[in-house]
Amino acid sequence: MDIRLKNCFIAVDDHDKAIAFYRDVLGMEVRGDVGYEGMRWVTVGSPLQPDVDIVLEPPAADPDASPADKEAMARLLAKGLLRGVNFTTTDCDALFARVRESGAEVIQEPTDMPYGVRDCAFRDPAGNMLRFMEAPK
Repeated sequence: MDIRLKNCFIAVDDHDKAIAFYRDVLGMEVRGDVGYEGMRWVTVGSPLQPDVDIVLEPPAADPDASPADKEAMARLLAKGLLRGVNFTTTDCDALFARVRESGAEVIQEPTDMPYGVRDCAFRDPAGNMLRFMEAPK
């Protein structure tokens, strides 16, 4: 059986801020920008993984979501309680310096973890946690 990841979704409350972060800070390419029923989806991805996309979507992107559900999702996003994405990198410290310089909120400075990776973590402009892991050398 051939199963591979194609895309994952991250809720954002401001697509333009998210694009600036994912493209200009992390070096991802913008692969799509689609509006539908008053909502917007932006697809970004690493040039090193042309077949894997991250879709930046509105909180509660379902057009049938109730106003109460949309408000609840917006509150959870504002608190940073929605799940983020884990990335790999070949140089955790250099990446940390670049992302910190952008003004992103630091969650964890580069740390050697007992399970064998060096990693750090930030919040994107919407509050999602992004973790960057470097494999042992």
